[in-house]
Amino acid sequence: MESLGPIRVSKKDSEDGQPLSPMARFFHQPYCDVYTITIMGFNTPINPLVFKASLRHSLLKHPRFSCLPVVEKGGEMRWVKTEVNLDNHVRVPVLDPNMESPDKFVEDYASNLSKTTITKSIPLWDVHLLNVKTSEAESTVIFRIHHSLGDGISLMSLLLSCSRKASDPEALPTIPTIKRRNPSNSGGLTSWQFLLKLWWLVLLCWNTIVDVLILLGTIFFLEDTKTPLKGTLPLGLAQRRFVHRTIILDDVKLVKNAMGTTINDVMVAITQAGLSSYLNRKYGDDKTYNKGAEENNNNLPNNIRLRAALAVNIRPSAGIQAFDYMMRKDSKARWGSHVGCVLFPFTIALREDPLDYIRVAKVTGDRKKSTLEAKFTYSVVKFSPKCFTNKISSFPNRITLWFSNVPGPEEEISYFGHPVAFIALTVYGQPNALVIHVVSYASKMKITLSVDKNIIPDPYQLCDDLQNSLDLMKNAVITNQRTDPKLYTTG
Repeated sequence: MESLGPIRVSKKDSEDGQPLSPMARFFHQPYCDVYTITIMGFNTPINPLVFKASLRHSLLKHPRFSCLPVVEKGGEMRWVKTEVNLDNHVRVPVLDPNMESPDKFVEDYASNLSKTTITKSIPLWDVHLLNVKTSEAESTVIFRIHHSLGDGISLMSLLLSCSRKASDPEALPTIPTIKRRNPSNSGGLTSWQFLLKLWWLVLLCWNTIVDVLILLGTIFFLEDTKTPLKGTLPLGLAQRRFVHRTIILDDVKLVKNAMGTTINDVMVAITQAGLSSYLNRKYGDDKTYNKGAEENNNNLPNNIRLRAALAVNIRPSAGIQAFDYMMRKDSKARWGSHVGCVLFPFTIALREDPLDYIRVAKVTGDRKKSTLEAKFTYSVVKFSPKCFTNKISSFPNRITLWFSNVPGPEEEISYFGHPVAFIALTVYGQPNALVIHVVSYASKMKITLSVDKNIIPDPYQLCDDLQNSLDLMKNAVITNQRTDPKLYTTG
């Protein structure tokens, strides 16, 4: 195995004695006890001794992974350094290599984790090494990390810092970048540019006011339509089912380039189309839901209000950043949970042209880029935790799902010397029947569903609908390009 080298964290950047951030405290509130689950498949069996030794020289050097969240007098929570016994965090079950269904075993194993929490007497993370061959990998590792330790951007940065390129064992993976529009005005603003910026500022203020009012309305009373996808989970932990589906990144890029959108726009459109197909089938099967539906293949009621909470990185620096940079106190991409959310309305409808889903998603997505809604949600938690905690805790019950899209490694990697076959991210602990996470890895993308199996008993059918939606969009683009290639871009 190649030498990973220790993660470098200076004393001044240590978390010992530091108060928890507002979002970290929020994830310790009752019924907001959220854990992230990272499922990694490897192309080789796992060497537990090598894996544990690598954790000691990498993950344990990170201050959050060797600290406890301690409640002091007055209710303030601080990170307190503690000694870490790896045996309390690394699980290596003895498995039957000839088991009947390894894929189902791994899925059940991850699902059973959602019924439990990690004791607060040790740092809030653990690792499960499953040396059993599945249809996608020779072995599987499941990382369970409390969400207060970091958000998806932070955890992806940490994963990349512990990885190396599969093609070059000495080289760190390429960090995914996000291009932000930053037009140069070195020559000063023309009158036309000034008017455009003024108009953009007016739109920003207007959109923010509208979005904040809708958000506040949702916190207090405005609820999504009751559908087969929406259910209020019981208080406390409910067992989740984690399923994932691999799609081809080039297929997504083909649609993105043809429509002049972003990958996130395409994934949101795929989700809207997939949910529409799934709900149409459910409404057709269950006549108790089918009031006012048409007497044809469209079984969807009119005016379904279905919204997703989209996690938004509010750091000044966009995208994934180098781990050493994130750990600096003066960093513009500081480690932790620095995310807000926006309420994204999903249009649930059947469309003859599957590309219409992308056009609608792009319009809504562009509008959501001109709002301060995400920063407002973060500020509410930061400055008014006591006033809004109970209301915000009940906020997820009023919407249908959570959606997140995180860029992953751009090339194949090895993790602690083990070549990675796939990466799947998800969460549990939120009171929603459906959570969808998307993460890219090399030439693939993983769509992972976290579902309440009592409300969504057929998550693989929903995966099929999402896959079919992408296929329909790709085929529509190919057909249209053949008919009139000038209508579509290729870059």
